[in-house]
Amino acid sequence: MSGFPNPPTDRFIDPTVLMTIRNLEWRARTVVEGFWTGLHRSPYHGFSVEFTEYRQYTPGDDTRYLDWRLLGRSDRYFIKRFEDETNLRCHLILDRSRSMDFGSLAHTKAEYAATLAACLAYFLQRQGDAAGLLTFDEAVRDYLPARHRPGHLRRLLMTLEKEAAGKDTDLIAPLRQAAEIIRKRGLVVLVSDLLASADQLESSLTVLAAAGQEISLFQILDPVELSLDLGEPAWFEDVESGRQLFVDPAGIRKRYQERMEEHSNKIQEICQRLGIGFHRLVTDQPLETALFEFLRDRSKARRTVRRYTPSGGWRASS
Repeated sequence: MSGFPNPPTDRFIDPTVLMTIRNLEWRARTVVEGFWTGLHRSPYHGFSVEFTEYRQYTPGDDTRYLDWRLLGRSDRYFIKRFEDETNLRCHLILDRSRSMDFGSLAHTKAEYAATLAACLAYFLQRQGDAAGLLTFDEAVRDYLPARHRPGHLRRLLMTLEKEAAGKDTDLIAPLRQAAEIIRKRGLVVLVSDLLASADQLESSLTVLAAAGQEISLFQILDPVELSLDLGEPAWFEDVESGRQLFVDPAGIRKRYQERMEEHSNKIQEICQRLGIGFHRLVTDQPLETALFEFLRDRSKARRTVRRYTPSGGWRASS
């Protein structure tokens, strides 16, 4: 599954159309089922073609891989497992701070991020992997351990449907707490706008990485946060501090975009140094793009083993 080309985004669902589906589970299912169908009809089909063994059927597994001959002989349900199946344990860490409530489109960053987390959870469940959830603002708010069992996905999706109620974005305390809560090694996917100090982020991610977690990071931004296309000068309210600011967008646009780019570059450098997959998603981009990036990260992780040592930093071996 290496060497993924860029996905055919013209076949994907416009997020504005997707968000008209009010039920989060149906929204996630629409994205994942369409993505899965496209994947198996495309040149990417066959990323798990090498059959290795059996595992017992679990509700939600793809029935196409049931071994009907074995069922006839033993009256028991078994699924064929493949070389690239990993029994992955994944924790989704979702930013619920008030800055995520911003949106210049028909949906906010919070709605887009929750839908992304729901899509990843649904995708993992369909793969037979375990998904967990941790939400935070200035502190950890909800935690569901990674599980793959009946009813767990529904509980996770219900947690995702809660409205963001936090104020500040504190990346240090919640992520350090996450490192303490998530004891078993696996994959951690952080979904946030990352509108906080890059130094704070580096400190927190280092703690997670040192605990042996594989990490992927999805930065969620609104188109206006990149362009600062806000029209005429006007009063604006900082969604986290509540402070009123009079802003002339045209006058500060160039410097603003430069600082945003500097911030983004610093985050990417941190991620590269720590061996973390970094992906920026704008809320007008199809969510299927994130699933492609997720699979790319998984492909890289399977090809390379990275170990963090306090004295020597990261060491990689293929």
